[in-house]
Amino acid sequence: MKVAIVGASGAVGQEFIKVLNSSSLPIEELRLFGSERSAGRIYTFRGKSTAPVQVLGADSNAFDGIDFAFVSAGADVSRKYSDLITSGGALMIDNSSAFRMDGDIPLVVPEVNGDDALNAPRNIISNPNCTTIQMVVALKPINDISPIRRVHVATYQAASGAGASGMEELAEQTAQIVHGEAPTVRKFVDRLAYNLIPHIDVFTENGYTREEMKMHFETKKIMHAPSLEVSATCVRVPVMRAHSEAIWVETERHVSVDEAREAFAKAEGVVLLDRAEALGYPMPKDVADTDPVYVGRIRVDLANANGLSFWAVADQIRKGAALNAVQIAEYITSHGRRR
Repeated sequence: MKVAIVGASGAVGQEFIKVLNSSSLPIEELRLFGSERSAGRIYTFRGKSTAPVQVLGADSNAFDGIDFAFVSAGADVSRKYSDLITSGGALMIDNSSAFRMDGDIPLVVPEVNGDDALNAPRNIISNPNCTTIQMVVALKPINDISPIRRVHVATYQAASGAGASGMEELAEQTAQIVHGEAPTVRKFVDRLAYNLIPHIDVFTENGYTREEMKMHFETKKIMHAPSLEVSATCVRVPVMRAHSEAIWVETERHVSVDEAREAFAKAEGVVLLDRAEALGYPMPKDVADTDPVYVGRIRVDLANANGLSFWAVADQIRKGAALNAVQIAEYITSHGRRR
């Protein structure tokens, strides 16, 4: 199998290399692509040095023979180069927002709607937004018990959601404040260190940010539930890595806490950590650099007879980006549908 990574030198691109290194995919060649700034860089993959990073678009035949192309270089790059990437028969698994809501491009979380990946007429599959991925993994076990009517979610999103530069800025600001200096603000709309910013992506006409609307629309598509009501508030928090979500769901019938715990304990991709005591719940510091979605603080919603509340934490660079994309490729391969 021949695999490509576009955006190889970015935070998600580097995570792709790490995830693929331990993947079951039988990779015999890994091609890396990036901007002129990252051209020529060499990385280690499965104990060997990779070929130098190539400039994307410099060679019209660069993707010939590629089976899977993992793309994480932004929506503009994905739109501009999708025809080139797929021209040689490669299946493009795209981590940007470019194609997520296109009707003929599947939006896939393997634990939830893996079979959708088997029908990709344009040779493109979209990786959902990181916050959506971890939420729908947690929603599915409950939805399997009783269909979910509505979801409210408040996210607590780490600096790493803004890439390597976001993490660097949080570390820089923290050091500056400790030393009595004015913090430098470049990546975020305001200082993130010792602060919360209820503003991720741009605001839309209805007062929600685009990040919040991604969760609204993407959840419906992934879960094949156009009538599902989803409302989100997305907040950037001074955590380096791993997103957290407080989730409230209303189901068609009452689902008990015991039923929910049992479902979470058996669910694919979920780790149940739900003890009613100190430290009996998942936290970002413990979840960073891990694969599952961790769920805890499960309880009855006191404001809704058919409601449950719970807390979910996941590493959004892994499950929220690189890992989910690689799992899509593994799902396709295991089901006999490799490009």
